[in-house]
Amino acid sequence: MTVPTETIAAIATAPGEAGIAIVRISGPESLAIADALFRGHGPKPSARGARACAYGTLASRAGGAERTVDEVVVLVMRAPHSYTREDVVELQCHGGALAARRILRAVLEAGARPAEPGEFTRRAFLNGRLDLLQAEAVLDLVRARSERAAQAAVEQLRGRLSDRFNGVYDALLGAAADLEASLDFPDDELPPTVMPDILARIGHARADLTELLRTWDEGHLLREGALVVISGRPNVGKSTLLNALLGMNRAIVTDVPGTTRDTIEEIMVLDGVPLRLVDTAGLRDTDCHIEREGVNRALKYVESADIHVRVVDGSLPMDQTERSQIAGLPAERCVIVLNKADLGTAVRPAEFAGRAAVTASLLNGEGLAAIREAIAARLHVSTAAPPHAVISERHRRAIMEAGAQIDEGVGLLETGDESNIVLAAAQVRAALETLGAVTGRVYHDELLNSVFSRFCVGK
Repeated sequence: MTVPTETIAAIATAPGEAGIAIVRISGPESLAIADALFRGHGPKPSARGARACAYGTLASRAGGAERTVDEVVVLVMRAPHSYTREDVVELQCHGGALAARRILRAVLEAGARPAEPGEFTRRAFLNGRLDLLQAEAVLDLVRARSERAAQAAVEQLRGRLSDRFNGVYDALLGAAADLEASLDFPDDELPPTVMPDILARIGHARADLTELLRTWDEGHLLREGALVVISGRPNVGKSTLLNALLGMNRAIVTDVPGTTRDTIEEIMVLDGVPLRLVDTAGLRDTDCHIEREGVNRALKYVESADIHVRVVDGSLPMDQTERSQIAGLPAERCVIVLNKADLGTAVRPAEFAGRAAVTASLLNGEGLAAIREAIAARLHVSTAAPPHAVISERHRRAIMEAGAQIDEGVGLLETGDESNIVLAAAQVRAALETLGAVTGRVYHDELLNSVFSRFCVGK
């Protein structure tokens, strides 16, 4: 695949009011475009050294007459010492809704074309500055919603995950080469230690993949956030719990049953993990079609929840229906909140053996810390361990596919039938192809489009 040679440009900062905005230009004509548009004292941008900075104005010649678009600071970054390893010019202008768009229009009129989503990072990959894992880490860092998620992305950007995948790849590559070389030996001349050694190396690589696979749950939580659904009957304190966890009055709280008729979703961070916290309508039979729709939505959220927080009025005895509903929730992902302890304790935590149950009086703030601890414990993310790079869903699928290919190859070798060596080597080569697509050693347009289409324009 050839590296693109067109010059591209895009606004690299988020829309809205801000102190500055940045228009980024990358490609062989970057400096020529800057020369044509920049007006200031001293040499033109193309005559300045790497990492030069100059203040002036940017002019547009659209319509024939020259006009000043904005004051700018021009930053010059020469290949290969830039984000894309191409000549890059960044134009810093005033922030706001219009200034950056006016400058971008002038840059495009001068010969650049609009950048596609993620095209700057795509060029960084194609030019060898980043591998595909590091490129994905850039997106993870931009999208991070917690300090822990950001640090995990930084570790991946530094190449920690790449090193682990490359180690497995290199080990399998050596094993595949030795398998193929063994075919050149007559049956009675192959040293007896060769095949056990190859199997041992493949086994170590397979074990490393299994260890990587164990980081997926944490990676999923850090990237996507855990869906924490608060459910229960009307007027048990669900909305009060939501407000208490958020530290603000997000949901309306009244003593009228059915106040919450739709789902209310907010983001919070608990022990470094983003949570999608959802308050739901009270679960009950109702003749009101609006409330009934809210109940149906609540049930759908309950089905897909990562963590279930079931709020119960602990001051009243529970009936069999509610106990059956709670019994149907997965114990390892369920936290039972026995609320209204200030009114009495008709239900006690000991009645829910094997499940996390917390007695609380949410109106008074009692039990809130214990609820947070119970939720955090069910996230299975060790806050004691230092942040580390973790795999994504794309990586997980590749690991599982490569693992199956390796297992098939090992199974063929373990038969002892020498005629299976060719087939086993083919399976190991297939695993190499699968793993190569993770880091970008092996890639095609469809893979790159899938990865970089998720980026914003300008990154």
